[in-house]
Amino acid sequence: MSRSRPSPLPFNVLSSPARRMAMATLLLGCPLAVQAQDDVAQSDTVVVTATALKVAMPLAETPRSVSSVSREELDERNVQSLDETFRYRSGVSSGYYGADNNTNWLKVRGFDQATYLNGLRLYSPGYYQWTPEPYGLERVDVFKGPASILYGEAPSGGIVNAVSKRPTEEVQGEIEIQAGNRQHRQFAFDTSGPVTESGDVRYRMVGLYKERDGDLDGTYNKRYYFAPSLEWDISDDTQLTVLASFQKDDGVPENPFKLAYGTLENTPFGKVDPETNYGAPSYDKDERTQLGIGYELQHYLDDTWKFEQNFRYSHLDLDLRSTYIMSSLIQGSERTANRGHLQRNGDIDSFTIDNRMVGKWYTERTENTLLVGVDYQDLSLDGKEFDDFTYDTVDAFDPDTSIVPLDSSQLFGRHIDKQQLGLYVQDQLRIDDRWVLLGSVRHDSADVKNTRQDISVTVDETQSATSFSGGVMYLGDNGVSPYLSYTESFRPQAQTAANGAIFQEIEGKQWEAGVKYTPSSWDGYVSAAVFDIEESNSFVTQPTGEQQQGGETTSTGFELEGVGYLTDSLQLTAAYTYTDMRNENDQRKELIPRHQASAWLDYDFTAGAVEGLTLGGGVRYVGKTVASPSPFNSIDDDVPSYTLYDVMARYDFDAHWTAQVNVNNLTDEEYVASCDFYCYYGESRSVIGSLKYRW
Repeated sequence: MSRSRPSPLPFNVLSSPARRMAMATLLLGCPLAVQAQDDVAQSDTVVVTATALKVAMPLAETPRSVSSVSREELDERNVQSLDETFRYRSGVSSGYYGADNNTNWLKVRGFDQATYLNGLRLYSPGYYQWTPEPYGLERVDVFKGPASILYGEAPSGGIVNAVSKRPTEEVQGEIEIQAGNRQHRQFAFDTSGPVTESGDVRYRMVGLYKERDGDLDGTYNKRYYFAPSLEWDISDDTQLTVLASFQKDDGVPENPFKLAYGTLENTPFGKVDPETNYGAPSYDKDERTQLGIGYELQHYLDDTWKFEQNFRYSHLDLDLRSTYIMSSLIQGSERTANRGHLQRNGDIDSFTIDNRMVGKWYTERTENTLLVGVDYQDLSLDGKEFDDFTYDTVDAFDPDTSIVPLDSSQLFGRHIDKQQLGLYVQDQLRIDDRWVLLGSVRHDSADVKNTRQDISVTVDETQSATSFSGGVMYLGDNGVSPYLSYTESFRPQAQTAANGAIFQEIEGKQWEAGVKYTPSSWDGYVSAAVFDIEESNSFVTQPTGEQQQGGETTSTGFELEGVGYLTDSLQLTAAYTYTDMRNENDQRKELIPRHQASAWLDYDFTAGAVEGLTLGGGVRYVGKTVASPSPFNSIDDDVPSYTLYDVMARYDFDAHWTAQVNVNNLTDEEYVASCDFYCYYGESRSVIGSLKYRW
């Protein structure tokens, strides 16, 4: 029995073969670029809309770039980490550091992204990384471009908003087991439904255990995850949703840092094996526990006004020991390099609250939506740290992975406090069902205090900024909607430079022009955009791994993205990205390819002997990149482009049982993903089989 498929958009399936062929040609052959998920919102809980405007508005009618990956697609591609999510979307780079089992590496329009969970910031300063579990998510959205107007602290390229699974009105559940290469094992469950006979109280429980070896010798990770949630219709006008999660990770961290010598470049000793580990797996460790609990409250005051409040408290506890090779050989040596060693032992406590008033009213020719909000963020980090960039030495071609343990008395204390208050106003005006005008303003004030015991420095200062945003869009009868927008970002800094001084706030500005195509006669969307971003006070990473601020970074580019059904059973997802990112000296930025392209096709057999079978496959192309500009290193060669292939096969035995196999990097391509001061091999082939029972 074939499982029914939800539409990527609430539109009818395209019926005209000529239109199907035309759309296929546009998806595959359009030379320009773009993005934006044109999902139509039906309620305020649709986070695609919340990610764009924090109010329930169809994204097809908003002059902002947002892409979304649904639960169905996460399942179809068996996404194991957050940075695998957007492999088939435009504007997002991932995998440039190869495999990493304790950090999600994503860049949006060339810049590091910030991660949000249910619209609230996840604090991840330095190595204290909060890593959302994909199995506990309903969808993942990416807002492309500066987003401070609604979210306060935000990088210049954009944000990723992960959306937790929620209670459902109907009883449903699933149990899943997985097994794969690199000793992958997983058991997961997800059950949901009403608690009371009337259905006014609903629950959901999601749980998981998984473990897997890393790409590097001696590395692994084990994870325990549990996420209960409860939803209560207090009255016809008031609803409360409580969301909680607990996650514990234990393992040996992957440090994919390698030299250009032996990876990108040939040597008299041959190439370095991609599985080579320069760390100390018998001593290194990564133990982290993350706990979050919060709620979402909404109350209708009358037919015009609604009050919304989101709150979350988060706690992260980290005990990290990590050893890595430095970025060059010791002078005069052909094989030997220094190894660095770091330790972080501490915890983060943070809470965030966002209060909003949403008003909507109409005239004969207009529809007006006003959003007024105030949010507050509080971060406290208390930890012990150690950094030594020349802790010992290692043979780059025959590493000894032992290490002399560190005396705990060598750790120094660090304490960070940050409080940020933001006030924002946004107004969206729709005129004659043809024009959409959007304008907003936000003011943020952040108090930052950072104490480092190793250099006996305490810095206490206030950073503030006012951000503006605006946009205009024309809604065409044929589904073609061009738009123009301007956005800004503000990013206060809680980290310090090597001398103890707190970094200055980072500010970004973007102009974007695009078009969204969502015809009512076709089950899909296509979107295209051109953008120009300028960032001030950008970070520059030094060969030692330390960061400095200076100068301006620019990113300009084109994006193209489309998702749609070419027939009732054949779906195409395609994307193309062109990005030209440069530093203050007009040199190309490392890690960022000029060209990226991807396409995924899946076909659902609905009749005959193979009814219930779904086959899928994708190709991912990443163009060549450059290393960090000299004089910081001696990597003179460009990093070559590479192409990877993914496949999937699923069989629905009946309405309850499903078996599936996913293979990423089908040919087990050995490639260098990128270089900055170091070089990084890309992730090896992944094979995972799963068996799922649903009710």
